[in-house]
Amino acid sequence: MLDRRGFGLLLCIAAAASFGLSGIFASALIASGWSPGAVTAARISLAALVMLVPALLALRGRWATLWAGRWQVLLFGTFAVAICQLAYFSAVQRIPPALALLIEFLGPVLLVGWTWARTRRSPAALTLVGAGLAVLGLGLVSGVGQAESLDPIGIGLALVSAVGNAVYWASAASTTHGLPPVTLAGLGLAVGGVLLLVAGAIGILPMTVATAPTELAGMQVPMMATLAVLVLVATVAAYVLGVSGVRRLGATLSSFLGYSEPLFGVLWMALLLALVPTPVQWLGGAAILAGVVLVRAGELRRPRDERDAVTAPVELPLVVPEEPATDQILRRSTDRTV
Repeated sequence: MLDRRGFGLLLCIAAAASFGLSGIFASALIASGWSPGAVTAARISLAALVMLVPALLALRGRWATLWAGRWQVLLFGTFAVAICQLAYFSAVQRIPPALALLIEFLGPVLLVGWTWARTRRSPAALTLVGAGLAVLGLGLVSGVGQAESLDPIGIGLALVSAVGNAVYWASAASTTHGLPPVTLAGLGLAVGGVLLLVAGAIGILPMTVATAPTELAGMQVPMMATLAVLVLVATVAAYVLGVSGVRRLGATLSSFLGYSEPLFGVLWMALLLALVPTPVQWLGGAAILAGVVLVRAGELRRPRDERDAVTAPVELPLVVPEEPATDQILRRSTDRTV
């Protein structure tokens, strides 16, 4: 029978596979006339609506816990959802999407550096080698070339999205608030969805919506069906599985498992669209898997006390107003946010 970490590993892999579907279905909507910003805002906002009731029911009336974890929800929704998405889509207007994706997925590397600074314990050599190998593999899978344009503003925006990516992993693993995974993910998406809609309303995020059918694998698919898969599978299921998995696995290892998301995207394209990965992409996938194995091996080779300190859920340094004594007593730990 699987232990806690083994089950967390399966949850994180399932989350990556679910997130990996987003590219195919989002691209189908964009090809039918949607703007990327509209796809993102609709995806996040509709997912928040779907999750609202389950998120509140999961609290079981513990409203004091929700109040105690309000800053964690705001942090997750603002940085891990809204700012991460806004920065990425702003970056791809200046640099190639593959390069922007590669930079965004430096989030786990930033997380390793932050953990290093927080604990004052350097990562194991295997962890550093694994991180480098995973980043190299991601570059091969995403197809970043040598002649990419290097607009400094675009690079800076992509780095902002990388910070949002790191916050996603860190806040999902945090154990300071006692919020169930469904609650953190659902309410975090609600915060992010509102911010994205506001960004669209004031013109920061261009919004164009079309009702024409989409095309998938050479077939005409109703727009609503494509949107439903994007919302229910690639967003709702992905975020809930992801937050639940990181709670069990910890931020460091789960964040590098997240590198399998673009790999799953390539595999889904092969299965659904008959677009066979190139040898270079297969090589990149192997590098990602090897990198994750090395990161895990680096954790296991540490003494237990150091391993617990480095791989423990990351507590985010939030400065919050003083809470009533009742809220402090009810405060516990839990959660994180994709």
